[in-house]
Amino acid sequence: MNHSTVSNHHVLMIPSYNTGALLQVTVTEALQQWQPVWVIIDGSDDGSECLLEGLQAQYPDTLRVIRLSRNTGKGAAILEGITLAKEKGFTHVLTMDADHQHAAEFIQPFMQMSIENPAAMILGEPIFDASAPMIRVQGRRISNWWANLETLGWGIHDSLFGMRVYPIQDLMAVMHSSRWARRFDFEPEVAVRLAWHGVPVLNIPTPVRYIAAAEGGISQFKYGRDNILLIGMHIRLFFGFLLRLPRLVLRGKQSSPKTH
Repeated sequence: MNHSTVSNHHVLMIPSYNTGALLQVTVTEALQQWQPVWVIIDGSDDGSECLLEGLQAQYPDTLRVIRLSRNTGKGAAILEGITLAKEKGFTHVLTMDADHQHAAEFIQPFMQMSIENPAAMILGEPIFDASAPMIRVQGRRISNWWANLETLGWGIHDSLFGMRVYPIQDLMAVMHSSRWARRFDFEPEVAVRLAWHGVPVLNIPTPVRYIAAAEGGISQFKYGRDNILLIGMHIRLFFGFLLRLPRLVLRGKQSSPKTH
């Protein structure tokens, strides 16, 4: 790996819960593109974190594995991670999924865009292939419609994609402003709240793959449970949007977000 990809301010963070063997593949590829990498083991009980021991020996200074004693949810795990990262002086975090869905070769373009635009959140905009379940593709269109309504079209091209760069201070502020965004609702809720916070949006079209179960693919998404969570989230956000509407309209007249 070229040492120019090592950043004192940007950390790559991978939350993981019972990801199986794909965790090792994901982390290996990530380390080849960027360092440091932090893995948040969110109460896993499948032993997948043991697969990282060799990598920890190989990258003792730039791979950190943080183990949480119980499963707290993706958003809660990331909040734990960024709290520690901020204490270490990091200003930005790139989050990506542990199940090899996200293309590691896009890590550096995300980081470079963030370095050039430090005030912005950098959101992946998924490019789906034939492996994408149609129900997931259609469902996220609904979530995206609501997210853009709730932010008056601030520029969120995809509200659910997990490969993103956030300014840590802004992300911590919006997460501490709500007791939500701790589980599967993390990505859409923080994107909307960061938009309310005035954080500009930049979007990067990014390939996404869905790994078949026969190839070790593991999905923690539960259609009933998580869709109910998302519906409740958008109801809450819509009422929050109505309360903020005069301020958002005024802001929209004064400036427009920078988007790609």
